[in-house]
Amino acid sequence: MSREQLIEEVMRLRAGIREHRDASGHDLCWHHPRLWGLLPGKTDPLPVVPPWPEFLAGCLKYRKSLDEQLPGRVESVGDYEGEKSR
Repeated sequence: MSREQLIEEVMRLRAGIREHRDASGHDLCWHHPRLWGLLPGKTDPLPVVPPWPEFLAGCLKYRKSLDEQLPGRVESVGDYEGEKSR
């Protein structure tokens, strides 16, 4: 790649990473093929997910880790569709 192509590629990858980093609320829980599509070697793998009880336990573990690592974070209120920050 030329210098210009490399710069363009870095900018494209950084934009994708920023978009994911800046996601919040339930957007953090979704399948992200657009982010993974930034990588070379296009594939569309089907995700392997655990059964519901183990899946939900993982969600709870993730949320608990946020309580421990980010005690001053902003929390949303309302249901999924009507989510607001507080």
